Amino acid sequence: MSTTVRTFFTQVLLILLGDEEARPVRLFTEEELRPRALRMCGNRFPLLVCFRSTILFTWGKVNSNAPYNALTGKDSTRAVAKMSLNPEDLTSDITGLTEEQLQSLQNIFEGTYKAKYPIVGYTASRILSADGSPNPDFQPEEQPQFQIKDEF
Repeated sequence: MSTTVRTFFTQVLLILLGDEEARPVRLFTEEELRPRALRMCGNRFPLLVCFRSTILFTWGKVNSNAPYNALTGKDSTRAVAKMSLNPEDLTSDITGLTEEQLQSLQNIFEGTYKAKYPIVGYTASRILSADGSPNPDFQPEEQPQFQIKDEF
């Protein structure tokens, strides 16, 4: 296992195992979000998906051409809100979305992604203010359903 893979999984385990009060808030760069063909557990590899500047950890199949793979490696908030896989919708920009689309995004994020996949970090737009200083209003998402015995 390469050093990069070990480091990635160590960080994920620390987040999942950590005391709720001491859990680190991990800032992910755009480069770190990009999918990597890391072969783990047979033909599966780790994927990071991002919605609402929140990074979630999931698994994908190597060489899978599944359409939803378009959502990985970038903040795809607009695509989820619009239920679209069009390349122009694979962005964090929610400008011009309808109330119905915003409610759909909230329902999918809370009811599907946040309920099913552990949050492992956030993008700079969620943690930092426009000037690069820490955002005083930032609050990590809660996921009380994730316990280490359930995940591994």
